[in-house]
This record gives sequence, structure tokens and C-alpha cells, in this order.
Amino acid sequence: MSDVTIYDIAREAGVSPATVSRVLTSNAPVAESKRRRIERVIQKYNYRPSAIARSLSTSARVLGLMTADIRNPYYASLAVECEKAANKRGYTVLLCNNLYEDELEDAHLEKFYDQRVGAIIQLGRRTDDLVSDPAYTEHVKRISRTIPFITSGKLDGLDCFSVNINHAMSMRLVIEYLVSLGHREIALIGGEERVQSTWEKRRQYVSLLEVHGLPIRETFMQEGNYDDAAGYAGMERILQSGPRPSAVIAINDTCALGVLSAARDHGLAVPADLSVAGCDNTFLATLIRPNLTSVDYHYAEYGEKIVETAVQAAEKKEPPRIQLIDPVLVIRESCGKPG
Repeated sequence: MSDVTIYDIAREAGVSPATVSRVLTSNAPVAESKRRRIERVIQKYNYRPSAIARSLSTSARVLGLMTADIRNPYYASLAVECEKAANKRGYTVLLCNNLYEDELEDAHLEKFYDQRVGAIIQLGRRTDDLVSDPAYTEHVKRISRTIPFITSGKLDGLDCFSVNINHAMSMRLVIEYLVSLGHREIALIGGEERVQSTWEKRRQYVSLLEVHGLPIRETFMQEGNYDDAAGYAGMERILQSGPRPSAVIAINDTCALGVLSAARDHGLAVPADLSVAGCDNTFLATLIRPNLTSVDYHYAEYGEKIVETAVQAAEKKEPPRIQLIDPVLVIRESCGKPG
């Protein structure tokens, strides 16, 4: 039976995949009765683990990396830097995408647990929630008793390792730059307030408008998701509702694409009629015309800190529990003085 897997062996023997792995690698004791059951099933199917499977079964130097969706340029940029940082340290990255599905997220967490990876890194999804899902927090808590858990977000009530962006500083950099250009009517488009980073940016946006004595208009705060359609729809609603802003901050670069499309469809030139800034400074920022002013997160440094934290935790050292990445604003052609 050539396509039999370690999970098939475990199911038939009535044990966990991790127990089968221990028998195959002889790297931990297994009760004699379980060992005999497993060996009988292995012999029955003439099972031979692949080189990859053998390497994963002794996975202390493997880091499990979960992303919300690698197709998002932000996650792609950060995942690549994490892998580079891991490779430099002699670690391999096992990448899984949760695709915004709770079931996949839980399954991948269990997969990493079964394979006893050295540490688990989670980028996005439920660790981004403003109010953490209690069931998921309990799930991670159980796993993290055995395997260190590192995230770019947080989980309420769980003392995990967090390497996060200073989101309040991100918004401050953009607002202060636009104000320095003379803008007084500034809109914020995209993002959901249930997401911690968006909530922090929105709170800072309102606070800074108050500090600078600028008008706070409900119509200028357009909630949505994080794609170009949300940017387009948010810009459309603003343009149809009354006064037009002189500048727009998009919640990310992808959302900024939609903002720019809507502006063009209404005959607005960027930046002569409307300044547009984004967040994330992904590769999209330099493909957009005009090139997009955007907040950069030092992805190489960000990935290094995440992986260094994971490696130190895997090696039973004591990295800091909370670390922040200070962003910078990369100024390009999409912003100018108000017309």
C-alpha cells in the first residue's frame, strides 16, 4: 500500500501520529503494548517513511508558520523574511495557510503539535482579533504548554510571545506628514474595528485629528475589509456623501488600489486633486502609479525578531514576551499639497 501515511498507521493502531513517529525514530520511549501494535501495522503495509516525513518527525529544528493567507502581500513579505531568518539559523519553516477559516487554523495547530515542531509562529487570523476567541485561546494554551507560541498579534489571557507593529505610531507618521503638507480634510478607508490593528489605527486617527484641530467626519471613516473592493466602495461612499477630503489614508496598500481606481473614475488626479497614502509598503506600492506613499514595517527586521524569539523559546531560553517594531513612512509621489 504505497500511499499509506503516518496518520493511517496511527488510526489503525489506535494511537496518535506522534506516538507512531516516536516508534519510527526511536527518539522517545513508547509503552511496549503500543509499540507492538504499531510495528504490526507497519509490517502489514510495508510502510517506509519518506525522507521528508523522517525529517519532520525529528522536528526540533522546524518552525511551524501559520499565515492568514499568503496571497496577501503583507503576509507574503513577512513570511519570506521569516524563512530567510530561519534558514540562517539552521531551521526549516513549515508553512500553512489558514485561509480565514477557523477549522483550518485549529487543524494546522494540531498538525504542528503532532509533529512537535520547535516553535509555532502565527501571523494574523484569530490572533488579530480585538477581543480574543476564548475557545481558540484555550486551544493555544494547551499547545503552548509543550511548544512555544509566537504571534504578530495577541491572545487575551495567554502569556504568549508577541512581536507586533507599533500601529499607533504608523497612523501618527501618516497624519503628521499629511498635516505638514497642509491637509485638513483627511479620510481613513478600510479595515474592520474587530481587528486589533485597525482599532488602534482608528483610535489614533481620531485622537490626532483632535490634537491638530481638524474636523472629524463620520463619513470620512469608512469601514470595510482589506482588499481593493473595500477601498473602491469606501471612496465611492465618501464622494457621494458630501464634502470631499483632500487626502485619504488606506488601511493597507491593496485597499489603496481601490481608492485610486475610484478617484480616477471620478476624474480626480492623484496627487493634484487627492493625496493617497497606504500602510504595509508591500511590492504593490512601487507598482501603483503614481508610486504610493506607504508605512513600512522593516520586514527584514520584523522577520528576524519573530524568528529569533521563536528559536530562543525553542531552545529553552527566555526571549522578551512583548516586542514592538517601530515603522517608518516611505514618501513617494502619491501625496502632495492640497490643491
